[in-house]
Amino acid sequence: MRKIARSERSDDGAGHPAVPVKPPTDETLEQWANGERPTRPLRPEIGDSWERMRRLGLDPGRGRDPQHLGPAEIEHRRRASGLDQVMPALRSTLLDPVCDLPLILAVSDSAGTLLWHESPPQLRRSADLIGFMTGGHWAEESVGTNGIGTVARTGRPLRVQSTEHYLHNQHAWTCVGAPVRDPRTGRVTGVVDLSGPARGVHPQLLSLAVTAARLAETELRAAQLESLHRLRMVAEPMLAQASGPALVVDRDGWTAAATGLAGPINRLRLPADGWGSTSVHWLPSLGECAVEPLADGWLVRPLSDSAEAVSEQVLGARLVLDLSSADHPTIAVRGGVGNWSHPLSPRHAELLLLLATHQAGRTAAQLAEGLFGDPSRTVTVRAELSRLRRYLGGLLEHRPYRFAESVQVEVVRPYDAYQLLPASSAPGIRRLRALLDGGSVLLPGCRTVHPDPAEPVSPAIPGPRRLGSA
Repeated sequence: MRKIARSERSDDGAGHPAVPVKPPTDETLEQWANGERPTRPLRPEIGDSWERMRRLGLDPGRGRDPQHLGPAEIEHRRRASGLDQVMPALRSTLLDPVCDLPLILAVSDSAGTLLWHESPPQLRRSADLIGFMTGGHWAEESVGTNGIGTVARTGRPLRVQSTEHYLHNQHAWTCVGAPVRDPRTGRVTGVVDLSGPARGVHPQLLSLAVTAARLAETELRAAQLESLHRLRMVAEPMLAQASGPALVVDRDGWTAAATGLAGPINRLRLPADGWGSTSVHWLPSLGECAVEPLADGWLVRPLSDSAEAVSEQVLGARLVLDLSSADHPTIAVRGGVGNWSHPLSPRHAELLLLLATHQAGRTAAQLAEGLFGDPSRTVTVRAELSRLRRYLGGLLEHRPYRFAESVQVEVVRPYDAYQLLPASSAPGIRRLRALLDGGSVLLPGCRTVHPDPAEPVSPAIPGPRRLGSA
């Protein structure tokens, strides 16, 4: 298929996507769905979403049969999301300032299921016709590009104007959405959305939605701190009697209290697949540790010299960067003195993939160019790499940034190249997807995971072709 043109990225000055001067037409959508070059370019974030929908085979004329949850399941998901405790703040922030405008406030979970939906009666009737109601499933793969499913997928604020929706029946609407991230994990736990008639949604409403999402995150952070305080009250008498270094962390690895450690540890990287049945585990920042369960957390006691243990992890290490799941990238290290794995943030997944595809190394400016299209943003890159090195230790070297020579790197990617970190809009990742899709390059030690679990996984490629050294 001929590669589809994209327009250059722009924003409103606050990092939010700007509204295009000319929205796409129905002809543009038809051309895109047929894999043709459109006569009118799209914003990159809309174009990326449309490409995902095209490759899924979603019909712009009808989408997929709508799914709706019953009241019991809705209530269960509300509690599981943790967003029920922030709804009063969201209502006062979003509904009061715009009470005179024809708008719907919708809040979804991370899967794109609408958990709350509040609107004027006249809008509610119109929204019901397209399945935009409490319990409705608004993930991209079901209803195409929209301000809930696309934001849940990418983790970035977005305005979807009228014909930028992938399904025709949504073209009468414009929506703005902003992600709410769980402060404990950094992952998207929900989406705040404002939707209304296509010509009645002011561009500045995106900033309002972002502000409301940040307020929700502040409320969630306050609840987390209160939980850590309760755990600290339990932990302090226990740590006072400890004969060596020890710390107590919550179920997400955040430190409630510690004693005898060489330096502060704000958070432990816990195993991605749980502790298992053994009581001794190797942790990347501490080495071998004894782990005991507590109410709402864990007591962790280092058993070896952490500096020596962390340096030894490089010897004979095999690092697996597993990007086969669109929403849950992970890293696993095998060999050396221990094995460990844990989830990656989207930014860390992007950085590690860029480093894996340039084995000779990258400077901070080169990485900034690959992440942001701006080589001057080196401060942000260095800060993220500093966080990575806290648990990767000697596995990562610098000047330039690269994996240590003794480390065997393997990348596991999805069968469809465009599902490789699909939420990422980083220029380097977008170029890489196109090259992989065309068969121009291979990833280090690449294994490809087929979308059908019954299909075999392709074997590792022994001699990967290195992406350009530039």
